[in-house]
Amino acid sequence: MKPTLMKAPYFYSILLFLFAAIVLQAQDSNIQLYTPSKLMQSGQWDVKWFNNLYTEVLSVDEKKQTIRKPRANFFTSSLDLFTGLSANAVWNIGVQLQYRSNTTEGLGVLEPFRLKDRPMQRHGLTRIAPAIKVAPFRSLNNFSIQSSFHIPLFDREVLDEVFLDQKGFIWQNRFFYDYSATNGIFQVFSELNTEYNFGEERESFANDSFRVSPGVFLSYFPNQNITLLALVQHASLFSISNDFSQNYTAIGGGLKYQLTQIVNIEALYTNFIRGNSTGLGQTFNLGLRAVIN
Repeated sequence: MKPTLMKAPYFYSILLFLFAAIVLQAQDSNIQLYTPSKLMQSGQWDVKWFNNLYTEVLSVDEKKQTIRKPRANFFTSSLDLFTGLSANAVWNIGVQLQYRSNTTEGLGVLEPFRLKDRPMQRHGLTRIAPAIKVAPFRSLNNFSIQSSFHIPLFDREVLDEVFLDQKGFIWQNRFFYDYSATNGIFQVFSELNTEYNFGEERESFANDSFRVSPGVFLSYFPNQNITLLALVQHASLFSISNDFSQNYTAIGGGLKYQLTQIVNIEALYTNFIRGNSTGLGQTFNLGLRAVIN
C-alpha cells in the first residue's frame, strides 16, 4: 500500500496564501542587511519559500567511473518560518516543511511539475522540522547557529524503484557567518552544514552516517536592490557502520532582486563538477523571502 502524502495543490495553495498575506501586511526589507546569518528581533517574522530542481543523466560510481543513464529529476520545495524571541535578536524559533516530486526513466526536466500519480513518479510532503537559531556572541552578530530536527512523514524511501526522500530522522546544524567590505559593495557569506542521520541501514542508504557540507558565497551589490553572487559548495557523507561514503563539489551563480518593498526574489544555478558515488547533475533554484516587522 502506498503511503499517504499531502497532495501538491493543497501544499502550494497554503504557500501562495501565506505570501499573499505577507505582501499585504509586511514592512520594508533589505537583501543586503538580512543575510542568513542575521536573526529576527521579537515580533519579526522571516519567511522563505525555496524551490530546487536537480536533474542528472550522469553519475560517478565507487570506482570513480562516469556512467550515463536515463534522466532522473528531483524537485524539492521548502518553506521556512522563523520568528524572534528577544529584542536584541539573540534567539529565534521556527519550523521547516519540505515537499518533493521526483521522476525517473528518462522523463523530461519539467516532468516533476506535472504531479501525476504514475509508476515513474513520486511526490508529497516528506518532512517537518522544528528549529531554533541563536547568535551566541554579542560582539559577533553576523555569526549564528541554526539547529533543526527533521522528522520524515512518509513510509518508504524507495517505492517501485522511485526514490522519494531519505527515510530517517536527521539532526541538522548549520553555522552561518558573513563579512561585508567597508565600501558596502562586496560581501562574503559562508556556511558549514552538518547532519547526523539516525535510523536502521535497511531503511535508508544514508542512515547511521554523518554529512558535512561547507559553502562560500561571494556577493556583489550594483545597487541596493540587486545582488549578484557566485558560489562553491562541497559535501561529504561518511557512514559510521560500514564503508559507504560519497562526496561532490558544485559551483554556480545567481542573483537576488528586491521584488517589492517587503519581498525579494532569488534565482540560482549550480553545476556538479565532480563527485564520488553520486550524480553529476545541475540545479535550478528559485526562492522568495520576506521579513515581517
